[in-house]
Amino acid sequence: MTRSALLALALAGAAPPAFAQSVQKGEADAQESPPAGLIAPFDRLRGRATKAGVTLSARYTSELGFNVAGGDAERVTETGQADVGAKLDMGQVAGLQGGTLNAVVTWRRGHLLDSTANLGTLQQTQEVYGRGQTWRLTRLWYEQALGPVALKAGRSNVGEDFATFSCDFMNLSFCGAQPGNIVGDYWYNWPVSQWMARAKLSIGQGYVQLGAYEVNPRNLRKTFTIGYLHGATGVLLPVEGVWKPKVGGLPGTWRAGAWYDTSHADDVALDRAGGLAAAGGLGPLRREGRWGGWAIVRQQVTGAADEDGAVRGLTLFGRVTQADRRTARIDSQVTVGLFYEGLPGLASDDVLGAALGRTHVNHRVEAAQRIRGEAIQGAEWTGEVFYSLHPATGLVLRPNVQYILHPGGLKHRSDAVVLGLKSAFTL
Repeated sequence: MTRSALLALALAGAAPPAFAQSVQKGEADAQESPPAGLIAPFDRLRGRATKAGVTLSARYTSELGFNVAGGDAERVTETGQADVGAKLDMGQVAGLQGGTLNAVVTWRRGHLLDSTANLGTLQQTQEVYGRGQTWRLTRLWYEQALGPVALKAGRSNVGEDFATFSCDFMNLSFCGAQPGNIVGDYWYNWPVSQWMARAKLSIGQGYVQLGAYEVNPRNLRKTFTIGYLHGATGVLLPVEGVWKPKVGGLPGTWRAGAWYDTSHADDVALDRAGGLAAAGGLGPLRREGRWGGWAIVRQQVTGAADEDGAVRGLTLFGRVTQADRRTARIDSQVTVGLFYEGLPGLASDDVLGAALGRTHVNHRVEAAQRIRGEAIQGAEWTGEVFYSLHPATGLVLRPNVQYILHPGGLKHRSDAVVLGLKSAFTL
């Protein structure tokens, strides 16, 4: 398919943004410095605002999916997200040196292929669909740098700062902070926000950070709000160490962290008497606290990188997250993959991405299903390959192919094959 044909397909499918042009940036805020856009008047407005210390962004991301195998029938769906934001350098705006004010509003719309075609997956094939088709205040926070310490407070989400990972693939298995993919009932990723505070201390080639995030199911409501003052069940406390080494002169990001949620939660298998939940008519056993941990390695191994973070060459990554087996129905996720930017003989900013992932249903859940005579869930395996290209300024197209083995962790369920197009349009 030619580039002009792909461009026409993207615009016809309800075009494009929430991911940066370069897939090599894995930090949560990499997308806050958007590339030049397609609309010249907005570009000029953004340029004037930047001189005044205000960074403006406006984007649309579209994800088009077609299941050529798996599910009840072949279907085509499109879902997308629009987001507008402003980041203020408070040193320029108000004389508060080292201060940053950030606000983002998002709107999600469309239909999910997984439910429309009944694919039965554990992880969405169109990651941008999640958390309801509604308007949300996704960011409203202030951060103050005090030497090596940075303090941040306001409305944000855990995945913005902890266990962060880029969202370049279309399958949720490879997008964003892993804990939010498997224990999303209390670990919130974009676009949900919650009351929070975070302290970060820079040390040498990295930093350590500690956060506190309100766990409140009301934040998942499909309504626009500044935030709720009642309804919290506990506090999520993540801690993380991040190291950014230069291996052979090439950049990498290595992360390790853990979390503890003070909320009480249901045991996934046992009732209040210690028997099998749902078998004796008693309610589930209540557990005090929920925990987990993660490790992420992302390292460029060939090519070159400049001071602005532009990368040319091969980057490898691996991620693993383990959740509390007492309370988590999906207890672990492991993914590995690669990015190759600047492929020989092709455009310098074209990128090839490939990944393989395993999402695992808790063995305790499997045991309870076996006793009850239900279908046994195990692991769902997912693979995705994409090719990213930039046919015009402000436009990114990423056609992809996904293969899902044992959707829902059920070996008897037909494997799914999804052809997708993830596109992004920056004003």
